[in-house]
Amino acid sequence: MTSAVNKKRFLRPEVVAKLDNMFLRARLVVEGYLVGLHKSPYHGFSVEFAEHRAYGPGDEIRRVDWKLYGKTDRFYIKQYEEETNLRSYLIVDTSKSMDFASGDVTKLEYAGYLSAALTYLMLQQRDAVSLTLFDKEVRSYVPPLSTPGHLNTVLAQLEQVSSGPETAIAPTLHQLAEKIRKRGLIILISDLLDDPQEVLTGLKHFRHKKHEVIVFHLIDPQEQLFDFSVRTRFRDLESGDVITTEPWQIQSAYKQVMADFQKLYKTECRKQNIDYVPVVTDQSLDLALTGYLKKRKKVS
Repeated sequence: MTSAVNKKRFLRPEVVAKLDNMFLRARLVVEGYLVGLHKSPYHGFSVEFAEHRAYGPGDEIRRVDWKLYGKTDRFYIKQYEEETNLRSYLIVDTSKSMDFASGDVTKLEYAGYLSAALTYLMLQQRDAVSLTLFDKEVRSYVPPLSTPGHLNTVLAQLEQVSSGPETAIAPTLHQLAEKIRKRGLIILISDLLDDPQEVLTGLKHFRHKKHEVIVFHLIDPQEQLFDFSVRTRFRDLESGDVITTEPWQIQSAYKQVMADFQKLYKTECRKQNIDYVPVVTDQSLDLALTGYLKKRKKVS
């Protein structure tokens, strides 16, 4: 029990931040996640990843792994490597607004931890993984591979990531939608601080190309709560614009705008069969990983 509790603490972003490198972060986050996964409806993903998946309607009885049934009292079928040949494309926003943090971890750092854990998890499933880092343009592109050594390539990019200038999400999405030829799973990790209609058009471009899409919307706690208690000076990290105000005077209006912003994404993404997952950066990383596994299960 103590061991399980110790592992699960690595799902906390402030704990992950204290680890030395991205490989250690990725491994311990995934191990911590798998500790609690046996109680989850996505339990099947924790069993030797690529070798088995949960039995479902239409599966042939002859492919049931009876030895595994004897150990787990659950039905799993033997899964062949070609069945897991999913291409996943991580698209990570590294613009200046991602540098914001009201606590221990910036949105950019959280994006890095989440991307590292997803890469580790996906490669364990023998899925091919690609990584794109962008701000106002693409800064780095790692093509999709499923080889074990590919983990080091992706994590090296995440280890060195730094924020760029302003955001231009939509042009990047359109560029990648034209570049990525084979259908796969598109995973956008961003604070979405750009024109939402343009961003949604970029996401629809992927759907038009028959890709599956999941959006992780990273939100700092103060971007949601806006509970500053004293007169405060606010500076836009990208434009440099500054205003000084009494936060209580605009808190109600601000929170309504933020709620409408999220509601727009939630509604429009649902219309396009895009999974929209808001993630507050003081939350445990397992919430985002479960969001991924839900999508992975649908794709499978």
